[in-house]
Amino acid sequence: MNQLIVIAFDHFDDARSALRDLRNLEREGRIRFEDTALVERDPNGTVHVKNEVSGTTETAAVVGAVIGGLLTFVFPALGLVLGAAVGAAVGAAMDTGVSPKFVDEVKTTLRPGRSALFLVVKQSDLDAVLPALRQYRGDVIQTTLDSETEEALKQAVGSHS
Repeated sequence: MNQLIVIAFDHFDDARSALRDLRNLEREGRIRFEDTALVERDPNGTVHVKNEVSGTTETAAVVGAVIGGLLTFVFPALGLVLGAAVGAAVGAAMDTGVSPKFVDEVKTTLRPGRSALFLVVKQSDLDAVLPALRQYRGDVIQTTLDSETEEALKQAVGSHS
């Protein structure tokens, strides 16, 4: 089951740096993401949001392309339109990524000069992930982790909450 983790970091660049470190672990097979998003509020208050393409979106695009390709042989003009529609429907049905509404909620409460990282994690090796996050300071805003794992994450980032 996917786990949601949202951390607000004390410094503007920390969410981006933490995601870079976690992406390195992903390349090593130590963590797998369904979706990620970054929110940064620069010191003058301007908010920047980067919601990355999720595994769900990629899967829906592949399904749509395959169906569209098959339908193109049978109904050439209709194949592309139907394939795109089916891909969109599959993506909507599989919606397991970071909720844009929740990103907006966090965005409005984030203080200037801070950043937040949203992770939907498919699987992870805590023995690798927690040390990667220890160099950053912040607050765990929300998780779907069990209480023991959530507490370990809070200790790793020196959570104030």
